[in-house]
Amino acid sequence: MRVSVRLLEGMTFVGSSESGHGLVLDASPEVGGSDLGPRPMEVFLIGAAACTAFDVAYLLRKWGRRVDSLEVSAEAERARDHPRVFTRVALTFRVKTDAAREEVERAVRLSQSRYCSAFAMIRASGASVEYSVELV
Repeated sequence: MRVSVRLLEGMTFVGSSESGHGLVLDASPEVGGSDLGPRPMEVFLIGAAACTAFDVAYLLRKWGRRVDSLEVSAEAERARDHPRVFTRVALTFRVKTDAAREEVERAVRLSQSRYCSAFAMIRASGASVEYSVELV
């Protein structure tokens, strides 16, 4: 996997992925940014939430279940001192599916314990991760 990040002006950057997609990242005006895009740690958390969401959708469909909608909300707390790593992440999985609650919970558990590389890295840094499941 390869990515690059290029400074545009001030504290505004454009990130480019190997797959050919781009993303604008920026800082808050207090530190010289223009507030034109998300902060890097917000993008990191979005990526982690997407990683586990992909797993859950994939597993449920692999088990022959329909996934009508799936939303993962993530809330993170960060260390006060640098490096300001995540210390706690709380996830809420909102799923509309024909799967039973136990199947959805199993998919989430498997994602969190086995498949999701992003959350494996978050846990390796010492952060606690908790989650809940809501069936829509």
